[in-house]
Amino acid sequence: MPRGLYKLLVIFFGLKVDVIGKAQTKYPVLLVANHISWLDIVAIGSVAKISFVAKSEIAKWPLVGFFASLQKTIFVARTKKADTKRTSNEMADHLSNGDGLVLFAEGGSNNGTHLLPFRSALVGAVFSAMKQSGAKKIMIQPLTIAYIKIQGLPISRLERAKISWDKTVSLKQNIKQILNSDIKQVIVSFGDAIALDADGDRKKITKECEIQVRKTLVALNRSEVVK
Repeated sequence: MPRGLYKLLVIFFGLKVDVIGKAQTKYPVLLVANHISWLDIVAIGSVAKISFVAKSEIAKWPLVGFFASLQKTIFVARTKKADTKRTSNEMADHLSNGDGLVLFAEGGSNNGTHLLPFRSALVGAVFSAMKQSGAKKIMIQPLTIAYIKIQGLPISRLERAKISWDKTVSLKQNIKQILNSDIKQVIVSFGDAIALDADGDRKKITKECEIQVRKTLVALNRSEVVK
């Protein structure tokens, strides 16, 4: 049901979602992604059966918090170290059920013209979750999201700011801006999955994902073929 609703929301918000590659399903998977807009949740949720790991503030956002809750989002209180155990436990439950998780690894959103460094802390929580869930191996898969065109034309800097919500306007105003804009083409690109076992180096793997996502984001923004 959630995925069907997201497909309706794609139409409602005027998105055209194109997919490159696919999420791996043989093993439990953590999708490590860049983050541009709250619309990311709608776009990704419409093409993949996954849940999200997101900051706790999102749960209180009108409409957006509801969208996130549909996908069984794990809300993380980033300022509370004591919350790490709860996060790990919830990750373990998802992984043991074979569910995929999306982690927005930059720790925040930006306008999509560049990439912020990926943070390895929550990837580290996956190690704990692996032990709790009994999984001997999970896959870490880079995921790139890029908004590249509006009404068939390359997106402008001003249009990027509206999609990414630069916080100079309220969320309600931002939703109105998006509803009033033309068809927005967004690409969801699944990269090459990396196997992670209990002895893996979380920082190294996080960096590998960052490199893959940065390369793909640059190519998509330049309308180049993703290899």
